[in-house]
Amino acid sequence: MPIRKIELVNGEFYHIVQRGVDKRKIFLDDEDRLRFINSLLVFNDELPSPWLSRSFWRKEGLSNLQRGPSSLQNYEPRKPLVEIYAFALMDNHFHLLLSQKVDGGITKYMRKIGGYSYAFNKKYDRTGTLFEGRYKIKRIKSDTQLENNFVYILTNPVEILEPGWKENKVENPERAISFLENEYRWSSYWDYLENINFPTLTNREFFNKLFKGKENIKKIINDWINFKSRNEAENNEKTEQMEQFLDFLE
Repeated sequence: MPIRKIELVNGEFYHIVQRGVDKRKIFLDDEDRLRFINSLLVFNDELPSPWLSRSFWRKEGLSNLQRGPSSLQNYEPRKPLVEIYAFALMDNHFHLLLSQKVDGGITKYMRKIGGYSYAFNKKYDRTGTLFEGRYKIKRIKSDTQLENNFVYILTNPVEILEPGWKENKVENPERAISFLENEYRWSSYWDYLENINFPTLTNREFFNKLFKGKENIKKIINDWINFKSRNEAENNEKTEQMEQFLDFLE
């Protein structure tokens, strides 16, 4: 396996993308998504997971999963490996915006998350690799890149409604905005809007300060969707600015 060239520095921001092998779906239902959310939470720890047995990964172990806001509010990692600021789950991949808190934290965290493959294979009676090789990771080097990646991750689920919108345009921006705000819970956006969803999974203080609160976060998300609905030739420069850092995702 080739050595990863990117330097992992404590406290710096990184955008991570992990896809299913051959772009296959890695989440087939909400049960899968919920289990993965729990994986993101409990495996963010230098210490062993509180679920020490394989029961967490078996069908009957679902009774132990944290299913909603009340239970998730009561769990925090004891020695976290990373700080997660934003995430989004798609059918065949997921996005994370994070920083590492300890040396080697990202590497250890992503290795532990790989355990989700065991649960998926067990549930669907399959064998073999679930994820596509190594995850893709990019170090964020400027405030503009940071803001763009934050917006990109939180608007990514629009693809579910309008495939290809990033390359073309949003046909129905009102519907896309409503979908993100009211229907699609499998990202950190609801918690940024203070619609409590998975509150202990992400640290939202940094971006709340950066964008000066939830109303401005909502505005910057909606502005990008509305901008992409216009598809005007003179706006190409802004689109390129958003996407120039994101070509590694494809």
